[in-house]
Amino acid sequence: MTEALTVQDNMVVCIHYTLKNGNGDELDTSIGFDPLMYLHGAHNIVPGLENALVGLSKGDKKQVVVAPADGYGERTSTAPVEIPKSNFPPDIQVQPGMMFHTEGPDGNAVPLWVTAVTDENVIVDTDHPLAGVTLNFDVEITAIRVASEAEVASGRVQTPGCGDPGSTCCD
Repeated sequence: MTEALTVQDNMVVCIHYTLKNGNGDELDTSIGFDPLMYLHGAHNIVPGLENALVGLSKGDKKQVVVAPADGYGERTSTAPVEIPKSNFPPDIQVQPGMMFHTEGPDGNAVPLWVTAVTDENVIVDTDHPLAGVTLNFDVEITAIRVASEAEVASGRVQTPGCGDPGSTCCD
């Protein structure tokens, strides 16, 4: 008899999930779509959710509450910044929700999320839109497999998506 695989580092895991905020508003879901496929232990999902899934098996369901510190972080005191539209590529129609990278003072990439667009400016924030939000996940493990050496080395799943022809993750 084969021992059932469990969620642990270096496993490719497929999950169906629904994400809600503290008010019960649905923020995201995979229901009605292919499950989310990720490499466990490679920081491909928020740490609080990743840690809560360790040890689960295919078919297991779990409700997980993730505090901001274990999700997208706390909100910083930094206020949103207005940047002239002319600083953005002219061939891109900038819209709220988009994310761009800029170079920080230390030379490292800094993500910027667009929160609003006016006639002249783009308002950006360095905080993720879900920073400061308690995340409530309903999760079901739909499949688990051992990651390939290439996947472990790259930190990403390298097979077709769940449900795609040739997928080796989802049943």
